[in-house]
Amino acid sequence: MSDDAAELVPEVQEDALPGHESELSPKPEWHPRYMGSGRLAGKVALVTGGDSGIGRAVAALYAREGCDVAIVYLEEHDDADITAHAIEAEGCAALKLPGDIGDPEFCRRAVEDTVARFGRLDILVNNAGEQHPDDDIRDITELQLKRTFQTNVYGMFYLTQAAVDHLPEGGCIINCTSVTMYEGAKGLLDYSATKGAVTAFTRSLSENLIEKGIRVNAVAPGPIWTPLNPMGGSPPEKLAHFGESTPMKRPGQPNEVAPSFLFLACDDSSYMSGQVLHPNGGTIVNG
Repeated sequence: MSDDAAELVPEVQEDALPGHESELSPKPEWHPRYMGSGRLAGKVALVTGGDSGIGRAVAALYAREGCDVAIVYLEEHDDADITAHAIEAEGCAALKLPGDIGDPEFCRRAVEDTVARFGRLDILVNNAGEQHPDDDIRDITELQLKRTFQTNVYGMFYLTQAAVDHLPEGGCIINCTSVTMYEGAKGLLDYSATKGAVTAFTRSLSENLIEKGIRVNAVAPGPIWTPLNPMGGSPPEKLAHFGESTPMKRPGQPNEVAPSFLFLACDDSSYMSGQVLHPNGGTIVNG
């Protein structure tokens, strides 16, 4: 790890991040909603933030469709165990990879360990992220700004750099952006900026890798009930009304987002690259 990276430790004490899903009430809904049909049979995926929230729902759904899954997470071993058991319950193999995606060396090892365990890598899901609310831009510290970009943007670059030589023709990369990239979020200035970078990265990387036969797309969720929001992402006074601003008047659940990641990972989306899907409760965006 570089000296700069070593200084940018996760702000776990300040915000109780990244947060344990096991501590949430009510519990997020992550179990797949329908029977699998083998759409990812024989494939291998690496999913960041796979211990909880959207990442757990994606990992479980991929496994239901026949995919072995490696999950990257920071330090929530209890949550990661639940995800791994869910993958194995579907008859697939799970690999747990704890570490900080802001560290390029860890990202390289995570990809190498995945390939060493499963013999291949077909799908990279860049889902992990962090956010910290600040209504006044002057309250965003240099450390917070660097850390948010290191996790949400640098980590995506590091993992893609490590994975690209292993992804075969027909492989894919799916990035997690956000409705905040399209609508803005006055209290999430740095987070929204990173999601703008993720969307631009998705479109540019798609052009860069298309001749290799690797598709690159993204998903832009709206307000979803995961540890990201109550454990650092949203002030307590706002949680009682979380998601009510959407046309559906409620937050989404992780298993309502995971099917978008499945569609972009399987052959159903073989003619799509550089695109963004929007499971956001009915909010219309120019995307």
